[in-house]
Amino acid sequence: MLMPSRTESWSAADAHEAPDGHRHSHGCACCGPATGGAAGHGHQHESLLRFGTAITGGLLVLNSYLAEWFFSGRIDPFAIDLSAIAGAVILGAPILWSAVKDLVRGKVYMNELVALAILASFAIQDFRTAGTVAFLMLLTIAVEQRTAIGAEASIEALIRLTPRQARRLRPGGGDEDMVDVLDLRVGDICRLRPGENFPVDGVITSGATSVNQASITGESLPVDKAVDAEVYAGTQNLTGLVDIRVTRVGRDTTLGKVRDLIVAAEGSRLPMMRMIDRYVGFYTPTVLTIAALVWFFSRDLSRVIAVLVISCPCALVIATPSAMIAALSAAARLGILIKDISHIELAARIRSVVFDKTGTLTEGVLEVVKLHPAPGIELAELLAAATAAEAHSNHPAAAALRRLAEQAGVNWSDPAEYEEVPGKGVRARSGADTLRVGRASWLGECGLRTEGVEAPPEDGEQGGMSVVYVASNERVLGWIGMRDKIRPAARAALDELRQLGVRRLCLVTGDNAAAARLVADKLGVSDVRAGCLPQEKVEFVNELKRRGEVVAVVGDGVNDAPALAAGDVGVAMGAIGSDVAVQSASVALMNNDLRRLPFLIRLSRRTQTLMNQNLSLGLLVIVGGLYLSTIGVVTPVIAALLHCVGTILIVFNSARLVRSGEELEASPPPGG
Repeated sequence: MLMPSRTESWSAADAHEAPDGHRHSHGCACCGPATGGAAGHGHQHESLLRFGTAITGGLLVLNSYLAEWFFSGRIDPFAIDLSAIAGAVILGAPILWSAVKDLVRGKVYMNELVALAILASFAIQDFRTAGTVAFLMLLTIAVEQRTAIGAEASIEALIRLTPRQARRLRPGGGDEDMVDVLDLRVGDICRLRPGENFPVDGVITSGATSVNQASITGESLPVDKAVDAEVYAGTQNLTGLVDIRVTRVGRDTTLGKVRDLIVAAEGSRLPMMRMIDRYVGFYTPTVLTIAALVWFFSRDLSRVIAVLVISCPCALVIATPSAMIAALSAAARLGILIKDISHIELAARIRSVVFDKTGTLTEGVLEVVKLHPAPGIELAELLAAATAAEAHSNHPAAAALRRLAEQAGVNWSDPAEYEEVPGKGVRARSGADTLRVGRASWLGECGLRTEGVEAPPEDGEQGGMSVVYVASNERVLGWIGMRDKIRPAARAALDELRQLGVRRLCLVTGDNAAAARLVADKLGVSDVRAGCLPQEKVEFVNELKRRGEVVAVVGDGVNDAPALAAGDVGVAMGAIGSDVAVQSASVALMNNDLRRLPFLIRLSRRTQTLMNQNLSLGLLVIVGGLYLSTIGVVTPVIAALLHCVGTILIVFNSARLVRSGEELEASPPPGG
């Protein structure tokens, strides 16, 4: 097939964007080597040139047909043939040249079949057939490039989201310098006016605005941003003048990760695609053998040409990738990033889903609902000690403590030392004191006794609160109870998963049993595992897999990284800006709308259906056309037409996936 590699096209376009300033050089089967940053424009120029060439050659061949039909007695036959010869040469030259290059490289692809058919048509002086075959083949290739997958266009659209220049503020003053985005460094301050796209990831240092994050998260509604809020490259500043401090540049930005994930997914292969790649080297020799047998028994070169044309397996080759990348496009539009297309295949077979609680089924925004100090300890002392210990933590509990301390006017000092014990708590040193905040069991492991200050069952166990104990040195200062809010879309998403045939929905959390049961009861989840350490979550996932179930793990992408990696499909919720989520999960949901999860399963199943349809159609066109060509029913022109129609049908069948999920774009989560 005369079709450029998508990975190569991306690399060429990306040469402009490389943050290290290096230029990359790539090429493709059609255009030859590409050079530097102009490669993306070079492909566009070559595409237009090929299109113009095809139209010119097609008109010359059409002119020959019209002249023969209407003016055969009044125009010299040589003049009629001359128009057909010129058109056939113009149309066939690119195909013949690609076939020669393949042979020089020692490779045998599909180009050789069409090239032989064109040469055979010239040999019997059937120039109109040669031109028509070449025109229809070029038309097929053009449709594949422009419609079938659209990968290059989607990546180039992402590239265009990032401005090439930015306003950098000079240190110590308000003056602005227009600089190339590639010259920005972490810590620089940039100014954004309304209507401009953010060039890098950053944190707002002054001003407030609304931001359109649809390019990253797929959310239809703008998000309000104020000081200390994160913003992401490629998103649009809608309403306010803001200054941002640069936190990530180039490929490290969230948009950069999105582009890399799309490229990686497009470069991956399904087992069916790998099988086609493996046997493609045997395909052309087999077809040539069939063509030789047809010639031996029939001595009809027209049949041989038809066999060569109909055997070109473009329809079969694009059957799977066209559906897969149409699905990737639909998913990416909704902020669902898939690392490898094999995960789409796995998602169709998911029968068990393991959910984390905090930040996944719940909003992850804890609120302090009760403080219970030990005898002789003031409320402010308990809160100050807990806030100081958690000062450097990003955990939702730490954020809740800081909010309450600020509202209550309680001061705390940042710790000199800080250590997080995964799944248990935090240890910090503030002044001469060693502070600990965490589970009662962990404090017991540290030799501290919580007798006399335990949370009563009606508060901790029965009240569904998450309880943490606070200790200073060898004394337990008391406990703090917190509660989370269930996500508005959680119930609807879980109900939809059940309708899709997911048999087992599990809640596995490090929180206490009462808090876990409270959430599970509201969502109708019966399988609950509470008080789990990260390794225990992994063991539970592995236990389900040993039963032969395809398991999806859904978590926040940070605390649940080991379990996400252990699942057949790991889904990181709210992965925007999260390096851990991108690394550990199979699928990253760039926003927190749980309805994306059942959509992913529906999309994967529909993709498999379309792949099967495409493969069946491709095989029918090739096998059926091959049989009809050998018995002389199908002429070379009809064979080329059948080939073209079959490929176009597969392309448009796959394209039905592209607009999947539009209903999610148009509606916010229920109750949200």
